[in-house]
Amino acid sequence: MKTNFVKYGRKDDKDLCEITLANSKGTEVKVLNYGATLEKVLLNGENMILSLDNPIDYSKQRNYLGGTVGRVCGRIRHGQWGVKHMIYQLPLNEGENHIHGGTGTDTRVWDFSVFADDNTARVDMTLIDSDFNNGFPGNMKIVASYELDEENNLRYSITALSDKMTIFNPANHTYFNLGESAKDLDMQINADYYIPVGKDGLPLEGMKSVKNTAFDFTKNKKISEALACDDEQIKWRNGLDHPFILNGMQPAAVLTGKKHRLIVTTDAPAVVVYTGNHFDHTGLAEKYGQYDGVTFEAQCPPAYGSDLDEITLMPGEVFERNVCWNFE
Repeated sequence: MKTNFVKYGRKDDKDLCEITLANSKGTEVKVLNYGATLEKVLLNGENMILSLDNPIDYSKQRNYLGGTVGRVCGRIRHGQWGVKHMIYQLPLNEGENHIHGGTGTDTRVWDFSVFADDNTARVDMTLIDSDFNNGFPGNMKIVASYELDEENNLRYSITALSDKMTIFNPANHTYFNLGESAKDLDMQINADYYIPVGKDGLPLEGMKSVKNTAFDFTKNKKISEALACDDEQIKWRNGLDHPFILNGMQPAAVLTGKKHRLIVTTDAPAVVVYTGNHFDHTGLAEKYGQYDGVTFEAQCPPAYGSDLDEITLMPGEVFERNVCWNFE
């Protein structure tokens, strides 16, 4: 197992670095300390995820490719979090709602340390997010780690600690394509329920059974089959952009292509599956079009209103979330 890193720039008085984790099987994982971003997953040189052409491009235009998005990745209606008789107001950065933590953790330069032994190669990245940055109370220390082993398991974990009661629900925002276009891949998700959303992407109601809907991926089927259906939920969001409530069976999800397979396990209660509906061959991601990548954003599902108890973190309480991506 090997690690190394190179400096490619500087931002906010910190060095921008690209870190490489490598095993003896020919797998290389490239991570940026800008946004604690998963930049590339190379299996014998073939990239399994959507990536920009150059590391420096990630800090030029926010696109969420591979970023650690927080403090809260999902949408919050009217940007409001209510506790007893208090309402905390977060920035409104998507119409009348809050999304992706405002100017979130994926836009920050993280400190990092690298480690390697005979079995694993790892990078730990650390960020201090100050009290009421983006409207979130509490000074928070966040650690995001990527660890590669000889079996092509790439483990991603986030731990965090705050000195005030706050809300925290981050997620990694990697778009997977397995060297193809996501719409051509087969997908299976261990979820019996999903959450219908409105045109604004926020929940309309509680959970709904996936049975006899486009959202039934309990058995393997092509992503394009769901995208082509006549379901108004698909039409409203121009594709999949929905929380799937995991049923506790592992793996959480499996993605299968012509040559490669991705197996996802996580301790998160849900994954938000998004099929890159907005990609249109413009901007720095101009080589990508609609449905070229798919995310499995491991998190708590967005809430209907301002009761965010599920993602409330008490002072001194340690937050931990784990995801494993196994590539075959």
